[in-house]
Amino acid sequence: MLEIIKYIILGIIQGITEIFPVSSSGHLTLFSHLFNIDLSNLTIFLMITNTGSFLALLLFFRKDIKDLIVGTFKFLFKKEENYKPDFEYVVKLIIAVIPIGIFGLLFKDMLPEDLLSVGFALIVTSILLFYVYIVRDIEWKKDISWKNALIIGSFQMFAIFPGISRSGITMSGGLIQKIELKKVLKFSFLSYIMVSVPVMLLGFYEALNASESIHVVGYSLAFVMSFVFSLISVRILYKYVKVKNLIYFAIYCLIVGGISLILHFI
Repeated sequence: MLEIIKYIILGIIQGITEIFPVSSSGHLTLFSHLFNIDLSNLTIFLMITNTGSFLALLLFFRKDIKDLIVGTFKFLFKKEENYKPDFEYVVKLIIAVIPIGIFGLLFKDMLPEDLLSVGFALIVTSILLFYVYIVRDIEWKKDISWKNALIIGSFQMFAIFPGISRSGITMSGGLIQKIELKKVLKFSFLSYIMVSVPVMLLGFYEALNASESIHVVGYSLAFVMSFVFSLISVRILYKYVKVKNLIYFAIYCLIVGGISLILHFI
């Protein structure tokens, strides 16, 4: 029963922290330390919980995804010019995920996952969010340009470091360029969905070669918790969070980063 509770908690943590700008990888590293669990022995578990978050976002943005797919098809194959913005948006998403794809393949197995690194990375996330909060009173742009997409992608590639929030750094990369929060959130999560497809395929491949004892009940409940809490979190974030609220996430990341550093040294 204790093991099941641990998996449920980790599933909830994954679901919430994957969406909010507070770093899922950082929290999983911290709580695996508190629960005395070795994350390197949880390849299948992490793949399952990440799939839960992916499916939740897929469900939430299903209409946007459908419109982009249909619009791109009609522009490319039916030459309907009024759907060109959909095609261009898809290309911008591709541009944004290329840096993290390349960076992830090159450095994935070289990244530290200790509490010291996570602590400093969370503090970096905190500083980025705090900076965006400070410069919040500006005139926001209406659209994401090609340059904006490339810069957002350049920010996003640093999210492979445990403790750097993917949504947080992507959000910061967009907001620093004066793009409206909801437009940044949509672009951020759609790029996450796009990059998650090859990442999940790689995860399935690694899972097939992993010698991991599977706790069927615990893993299943963790998947459900990850899906449910990701869906709840993205609805809350998309509907209620404003730039002025980012100060709370900045403070939270600073506190959790400090806790990680303290636990490392004691």
